[in-house]
Amino acid sequence: MKRLSGWAMVTALLSLSSFPAIAQVPIGDLRRDPGTTIAGTVRAVVGNEFILDDGTGQVIVDAGPHWYHRVNIREGERLTVIGEYDDYDFDAFRIVRSNGEVIFIQSGEGPPPWAGERQRR
Repeated sequence: MKRLSGWAMVTALLSLSSFPAIAQVPIGDLRRDPGTTIAGTVRAVVGNEFILDDGTGQVIVDAGPHWYHRVNIREGERLTVIGEYDDYDFDAFRIVRSNGEVIFIQSGEGPPPWAGERQRR
């Protein structure tokens, strides 16, 4: 996979202990619930979207539009993602790498920070 240069991340280095305990949901059992936690291995990456596989299923994870920010997710990486499933993909709120690094995408309350941005640019 070609690695893109110039990746910009909105990143917060937070400890996992600062997050409330949330039960992890197998990808194969996803339902539309905000604040859902999934975990697995990245199988493919296209821009800010990637396929996460936990052995029970696969889901496309959307980390926001590339014109707003870019995330540097790599194929083969193990990730935990907090977000919301919306019928065909999983909208990421936070992505936690295996080393504990947290990538903040959006709060999950109200519209995402990039809502309406394209029209103002």
